[in-house]
Amino acid sequence: MEIKYNGTNILKLYKRMSGEIIVKQFFGMSQSGDLKEAVSGLSNPQFIMLLSNSAQFESHVKALQGMYPNVPSIGCAGMSYSTKVIEKGVSVVAFYDGVTVAVNVLEQASVMPVKYIRRLEKDVETVNASSNNTICIDFCSGNDACVLNTFYSVLKHSGISLVGGTSEDGKVSVNGTVYQDAAVYALVKNQNGRVKAYKENIYHQKGNTRFVASRTDKANYIIGQLNGKPAKQVYQDLLHISEQQIQSQTFKNPFGKINGSDTCIISIKEVNGSALSCYRQVNDSDVLIMLELGDYRAIVKRTIHMIRQEFPRISAVFSINCLFRYLLFTENHYMQEYLQEMAALGNHVGVVGYGEHYNNQFVNQSMTCVVFE
Repeated sequence: MEIKYNGTNILKLYKRMSGEIIVKQFFGMSQSGDLKEAVSGLSNPQFIMLLSNSAQFESHVKALQGMYPNVPSIGCAGMSYSTKVIEKGVSVVAFYDGVTVAVNVLEQASVMPVKYIRRLEKDVETVNASSNNTICIDFCSGNDACVLNTFYSVLKHSGISLVGGTSEDGKVSVNGTVYQDAAVYALVKNQNGRVKAYKENIYHQKGNTRFVASRTDKANYIIGQLNGKPAKQVYQDLLHISEQQIQSQTFKNPFGKINGSDTCIISIKEVNGSALSCYRQVNDSDVLIMLELGDYRAIVKRTIHMIRQEFPRISAVFSINCLFRYLLFTENHYMQEYLQEMAALGNHVGVVGYGEHYNNQFVNQSMTCVVFE
C-alpha cells in the first residue's frame, strides 16, 4: 500500500532521510584537454560519459578505457558545461551510487540500425527498466530520425523516455571503442527514485500561415518549395530580409513542424539555390509553421519552476542544449546567467548538441534534459 501525505510518498521520503543510497553525479573538466585533470577525484564510478573536443576524442576514449577498464561508458565529441562552458577541452560526467546501467551501440546508423535492435531489447530486460525510474541517454553520429524511430520501437513498450544529441563531428564511443556511423546509448536506472525527461522550446508561432513542403530532399535535409513557391523566396518575403540575412535570421525565426499537439523546431543551415538546406529532415507534404523567439529568460524560469514542483528533491540533472541556443545565449550575454539558474536545481551538467533528441523526436534549437530524484 502506498501512503502519502500532501502528495509525498512517506515510505520513499523515510528511506531518503534514513540514509538510503541516492544517485550521485560527478563532473570533472579541463579547459586544456588534460584528461587526467578532468578525472581527478573520480573513484569507483558506475557509469561514465566522456565529452571531448574532436581533435583529442579518440585518444581520450582510449585513455579513459585504460583508467576505468571495467566501467560502462559512452562518449561523443562536443562542448560541455556545468557552471561554465568547456569549449575546446574535455569533461567527464560520472554516476556513482544508486544506479543500474547498461551501455551498448546500434551500428550502421546511416542504413540499418534496426539490425542491432536485439541489443537494446536485452539491455531493457537486464536493468529491469520501467517508465518511472529509467532513462535512455544516446549520442548519435547522424541519420537521427531513423535511429530515434528504432529506439522508440523498443522503449515505447516500457514507456521509457529518451534524451540525447548529435555528436559534433559524427564520432561517438562505447566502452573504449570509437564509431563514426552509430548511435551509442546508456540505459540508466535510478534504483531508489524517479526520473523524468523534459523538453524546452523558447519559440512560438508567428502568424497563422501554414506551409506545405514539397520538392524535398530527405537525404540532404532540403526544402525545395513551400506552398508551391521557392522556399528561399517564401522565407525572405515573410520576414522582409535579404538572402545574406537568412542564416542569422534562423536564430530568431526557425521553422516548426507540426507533430500532433507538439511542434518540432527546424533550423535553417544554408541557402541552396532557390531551396533551403536544414538541420533535420523534412518530407513532402509535411506541414510547417514559422516560429519566432519568445522571452527565453522567462521561459527558462518557468521550466525550472515546473521541475522544482515535480521534483522537490533532485539528485542530478543532465541536459542537452542546441548549438544554436548556445550561440544565441552567448551573443546576448545570457549563457553564464543561464548556467547559474540551472545550477540552482542542483547538480546540473550537460553537452552542446548538433541536434537534440526527445523520445522519438529529432529537434533543433531546443533543450532536453533528464532529472533524477
